Amino acid sequence: MLVRTTLPVTEVTDYLRQFDEPAGYLDFARFGPVSAGVCRVLTRAARRMHSGHGWDTLSELDAATLGAARSAADLLGARPEEIAFVGSTSHGLFAAAHALAGTAPGPGAAPGAGGASGAGVAAGTVLVGRRDFPGAVYPWLRAADHGGLAVRPIDGPVTADAVREHLDGAVRAVSVCAVDAATGFRAPLAEIREVIGPDRVLVVDAVQALGAVDLDAGPADVLACGGQKWLRAGWGAALLLVRDRVAGRLRPGLSGWSGVVDPIDAPYHPRPPRPGAVAHTLTNPDGPAVAALGAGLDLVRAVGPARIAALVAEALDSLLDAATSAGAEVARPVGGSGIGRLRMPGADPRSVHRTLTDSGLATTLRGGWIRLSPHASTGPEAAARLAGALRSVPVA
Repeated sequence: MLVRTTLPVTEVTDYLRQFDEPAGYLDFARFGPVSAGVCRVLTRAARRMHSGHGWDTLSELDAATLGAARSAADLLGARPEEIAFVGSTSHGLFAAAHALAGTAPGPGAAPGAGGASGAGVAAGTVLVGRRDFPGAVYPWLRAADHGGLAVRPIDGPVTADAVREHLDGAVRAVSVCAVDAATGFRAPLAEIREVIGPDRVLVVDAVQALGAVDLDAGPADVLACGGQKWLRAGWGAALLLVRDRVAGRLRPGLSGWSGVVDPIDAPYHPRPPRPGAVAHTLTNPDGPAVAALGAGLDLVRAVGPARIAALVAEALDSLLDAATSAGAEVARPVGGSGIGRLRMPGADPRSVHRTLTDSGLATTLRGGWIRLSPHASTGPEAAARLAGALRSVPVA
C-alpha cells in the first residue's frame, strides 16, 4: 500500500533520522530535501506504475489521496471534504482568484450555477500585499484582467492595521502570505480575520508556514500550500483548503471535469459542481505526488507542529547569533518563522553569498540580504561554519 508507509514517529530523534541533507543546507524556504518516508513512497509508486499493476495501482493512489486529505484536514482543523489537491500553491491561488472573479452568486444560488450574466453583485476588490511573493500576487492580477476582483495593493507587511486602513465596502477578499518569503514576517491571521469580519474571504498562501511554524489555520477561508519546501515532500502536489463556510460565495472558475458531478456518463454538459473543495480542481491530481505530500503531512502530525517549530526557531536563532558574533547585521523574523536574514556591513552581498557557497552553505541572496532558512534537522555545526565563513569575508 502507498498509504502510511512512513515509519512510526514518536520521538524527535526518530523524526530527525528521516533526513540526511548536507550539514550546511540552509535553504528550506526555497526547497526542502525530501524525507526518507517520502522517498519510499515515490519509489514504490514508480515501481508499481512500471510493473503495470493497472487498477490496483490506481486504487492505491486513490487511497493515498484520501489519507492525505485526512492528514491535511487534521493539521488545518478542517473536514477532509474541505481539502482538494492541485499541482502547486500558485495553482491553488489561481483557483481562489478565479472563484471570486466576475459576479458573486445571487442569494440562494448554488456555486457555479448560472452564467456570467446571472444575478449577482459587483466583482469588488481584493487586498493584496504589493511585495508578497509573486506567486501570491499574479493570480489576482490575471483574474482582474478577466473581470475578476480589482486588486488594491498594500505596501509593506500585511498587518491588521494595514488591512484596516484599506478596508471599505468594496473589499470582498484579502490575500496574504502566512509567512513572507523574503523577510520571514509572519502575518497575524487571527487579527486580520477579526478586522475583516465574517463576510469577507481570507485567502492564505501557507507554503512558507506549514511544516515550519505552529500554524493556526482557523482564520483562513481558503488556503494553499505545496509540499516542496518545509513539508519536504517534493514538487507536483499542493493542498487546497476551501472551507464550507465560504462555498456559497465562490464560483468555481478554474474547474474542469474533475470538479463536476458525473462528468463521464452524464447525458449533457455543463454539469453542476461537486460539493467540497474538489469543485475547484481542473483534473485529477498527480497521484504519486499527493501520496508523497501525505507522507510529509504525516511526519508533521506525528511529531507535532509545535515541536518542529521550536526546533526550527532554535536552529535559526543559533545561526543568527553566530552571524552577529562574526560582525554581520541580522534581521530576525517578526512574529516568528523559519526565515532570517543577514548582511555584512562594507561587503558586497554577492561576494558574501559566494563565500558562503564556497564554504558549503546553501543560502539565497535576495535584495542585498542573505536569507537563512534552516529546518529542525539543521545541526549546530552549521552555525559554526557560518561564523567562520563570515569572518573570512573581506570588508571595506
